[in-house]
Amino acid sequence: MIIGYARVSTDDQNLDAQTDTLAAAGAGKVFADKISGSKRVRPELDRMLDQLRDGDVVTVTKYDRLARSLKDLLEIVETIGAHGAGFRSLAEDIDTTTPAGRLTFHVFASIAQFERERISERTKEGLASARKRGRIGGRPPALSPAQKIEVRRMRDQEQRAVPEIARLFKVSERTVRRA
Repeated sequence: MIIGYARVSTDDQNLDAQTDTLAAAGAGKVFADKISGSKRVRPELDRMLDQLRDGDVVTVTKYDRLARSLKDLLEIVETIGAHGAGFRSLAEDIDTTTPAGRLTFHVFASIAQFERERISERTKEGLASARKRGRIGGRPPALSPAQKIEVRRMRDQEQRAVPEIARLFKVSERTVRRA
């Protein structure tokens, strides 16, 4: 039996394109999660793995729908294989039910992991370079130093409540407490 697995990272993303493609590929059943691929515990993935039988083929539209890291991808495909099932990725034309497909799978997985590591490395280099030029990344502070002084004054001298101060400065109560 062809078993489909679809995943998107957030609730506001749509699974329809993946589920339609999997149905067209002959999936008799499709399991779908709306959760980050970096999370190893995914309810529908775990349910699918529990139901696998000998001869099943787990099919995904792209292998990054199954896992984001090489380690997780290899572990999941190994678990699929331990059930006597195969793995197939439509976009990359990978089918681990054949020796050539297994080789292709490992090559693609290694390249994907390498690219993710290079992106991370380039990002870190860019941030370090910006810091050397005096630029600090991240979100700008919600309150300026002068506003923080005013928040403390309002709280200590005027005895104003945190929710009131937060409303006046249009920030969260947590931001007021940190100030």
